[in-house]
Amino acid sequence: MAEADANVAADEQVVDPWQVKTGSQKGIDYNKLIAQFGSSAITPELLERFERVTGKKPHRFLRRGVFFSHRDLSDILDAYEKKTPFYLYTGRGPSSEAMHLGHLIPFIFTKYLQDVFNVPLVVQLTDDEKFLWKNLTADECHELAYKNARDIIACGFDMNKTFIFSDFDYVGGCPEFYKTVVKIQKCVTLNQARAIFGFTDSDCIGKISFPAIQAAPSFASAFPAIFGREHDKLKKIKCLIPCAIDQDPYFRMTRDVAPRIGFSKPALIHSTFFPALQGAKTKMSASDGNSSIFLTDTPNQIKNKVNREAFSGGRDTVEEHRKLGGDTSVDVSYKYLTFFLEDDDKLQQIKEDYEAGRMLTGELKKELIKVLQELVAEHQKRRVDATEDIVKQFMTPRSLSL
Repeated sequence: MAEADANVAADEQVVDPWQVKTGSQKGIDYNKLIAQFGSSAITPELLERFERVTGKKPHRFLRRGVFFSHRDLSDILDAYEKKTPFYLYTGRGPSSEAMHLGHLIPFIFTKYLQDVFNVPLVVQLTDDEKFLWKNLTADECHELAYKNARDIIACGFDMNKTFIFSDFDYVGGCPEFYKTVVKIQKCVTLNQARAIFGFTDSDCIGKISFPAIQAAPSFASAFPAIFGREHDKLKKIKCLIPCAIDQDPYFRMTRDVAPRIGFSKPALIHSTFFPALQGAKTKMSASDGNSSIFLTDTPNQIKNKVNREAFSGGRDTVEEHRKLGGDTSVDVSYKYLTFFLEDDDKLQQIKEDYEAGRMLTGELKKELIKVLQELVAEHQKRRVDATEDIVKQFMTPRSLSL
């Protein structure tokens, strides 16, 4: 997802909701990002507490540092221990019909969190945002939201605990949601919005007002069908937001506003960026079919993309590779396995064999191809089961099992 930029030095990086740039072949320096954003690292001690409190083994994304940073995750564990209510909130900006593997990361993890905590989930599809930022019509964005909803449902979410909504559908039809938006808007000045998001005089007012719409689902008042309308109860309901680290500016603003409108600050858990096939310095784009593996790809397409496009940390010759070994810190096939291969022992063995030169690049890619072909095929089967009627049920405002 990180994009190479001639204007960004090797030790510099730019991360915000609209651009991710780095001059390093290894990608973003996440320790530097934690210091820059003022978040907290997910430590071994926090993972030990997570496992102790929930009784569940931390997801591979937690074990391997894919989700690496947080804000107030300890407060959510406190709430779980005390059996006080909280819910999950994540989202997707529907700018393309075909989602790729990178888009799956927050949903795979959120599904795990829903299973572990057994709590409600709201999923915001920001079709309004994509209309404002992309060269798409409002109707096109709305249609893409429903198509993307099928892929989200295919991740296995519990219908009784999950509400998926299009902003175009829900914002105008729920007075409580709009009231929450306006309360947030009143607390953020234009100068603050410019400082946080980099808006300029040429940006339309729709862009400037949008952050409050993405912030609103952080507060239970936005969902009266799920949580009711009693403010004394609503203000005690916490929210946990799994998202990529580039979305953090939205929620730094939200956390600043929260106590001013009578709510708890939402907690966050941040993921790293999923690399493009061509490497961490190359932009992964839904418009470039070769930059990633798409959820619509056939087994043969997956095989060809990995073999032809996946950036290698291997050496120029077999002899040199056998002698010096490969570099897993830049090898995309290995990086992809850290996301999708569940077996920790096997992953460690692959790492050791590749770095020692016992495993060649072609053999590493073969391992990845098998994992991705199975993953995508299973997803495609579940997507077929996400019929128009199932999508409608997920996207109808209603009470959920709390």
